[in-house]
Amino acid sequence: MKKIWLIFAQTVTVALGVWAVLSVVQPDWLSYRAPVVRAPAVPAPVASAPAVMAGKSPVGYSEAAKAAVPSVVNIYTAQSVRRPGRAINDPLFKHFFGERPGDAPRASSLGSGVIVSEDGYIVTNNHVIEGADQIEVALADGRTAEARVIGTDPDTDLAVIRIEATALPAIRFGDSDRLQVGDVVLAIGNPFGVGQTVTMGIVSALGRSELGINTFENFIQTDAPINPGNSGGGLVDASGTLVGINTAIFSRSGGSLGIGFAIPVSTVRQVMDAIIKDGAVTRGWLGVEVQDVTPELAASFRLPDSAGALIAGVVRGGPADRAGVRPGDVLTAIDGRSVKNASDMLNLTAALPPQKEVQMNFYRNGKLMPLAVMVGKRPKLER
Repeated sequence: MKKIWLIFAQTVTVALGVWAVLSVVQPDWLSYRAPVVRAPAVPAPVASAPAVMAGKSPVGYSEAAKAAVPSVVNIYTAQSVRRPGRAINDPLFKHFFGERPGDAPRASSLGSGVIVSEDGYIVTNNHVIEGADQIEVALADGRTAEARVIGTDPDTDLAVIRIEATALPAIRFGDSDRLQVGDVVLAIGNPFGVGQTVTMGIVSALGRSELGINTFENFIQTDAPINPGNSGGGLVDASGTLVGINTAIFSRSGGSLGIGFAIPVSTVRQVMDAIIKDGAVTRGWLGVEVQDVTPELAASFRLPDSAGALIAGVVRGGPADRAGVRPGDVLTAIDGRSVKNASDMLNLTAALPPQKEVQMNFYRNGKLMPLAVMVGKRPKLER
């Protein structure tokens, strides 16, 4: 028995020794792992850009720029400036002292414009050519031509001029109503007079209004760099079609801070067509003073929401007065189109042709009331 116990003890001692050695030298031998079945390898994704696979240049916006750039022009204007003083006609005085007091030197300015028809019509900003008695247009192909003013519309800061030239590259019009925030756009113009320049950005916001820039405001906001000299130039989409006319920037330094504004092409076409046809823009008018409906006012007037325009005043004898509109009414729809706010009401009314009877919806004393209003002609404002 003693011999058997001795053999057992030696066996256990040897086994423990072997286990200790293996745990240091080959620990994997002592651990149990389930067999691993490897999934078949998934090939790495192939670059989706066909231009890269085909060995072409990287995809960009060169095609859009190529389509639109020839249609954007530089505009140079000159204006007579009278200096105070008495005219001196002595040639000797003029020889030594230059221009005599009372002469009319020329003050030049510059901006941009867009060729909108092959027969020479160009759209630009009113403030680019306002007061100018000489306008020169420089085309992208190097040609220059003198332009004449066809008509202006200060209320939207648009103007139409015309040049006499052949083979003019008219731009293709896009649809600004289909723009969405985040869409890529290119701004083309002549910033600071350095020459034609293309910048890229996105649509930052739509329907910007109440900025105090124009009477009628419905701006496209973009972060595409726009600088002085870009005014009147084109804002185009990724396919090179015109979606707006660059008109203003928000800046504390005079340069681009990433907040630029363009007039939508829907407004541009309406104004342009009216100017080319009649030489001026005729707009509808109701003869009311309006303000936005705040949530507090909506609750006070028992309205379902704060959409609409509150009639704050009515011009005596005007179209609204004759139709029975009263101060305190809330206008919610014009000719079947919803009114969002006071600015929206102004734009919708201006687009109506005068002497047209239009159905409008008002809230009065918490109840919806339709009224037929004969639209009037918006009077010219003294400037």
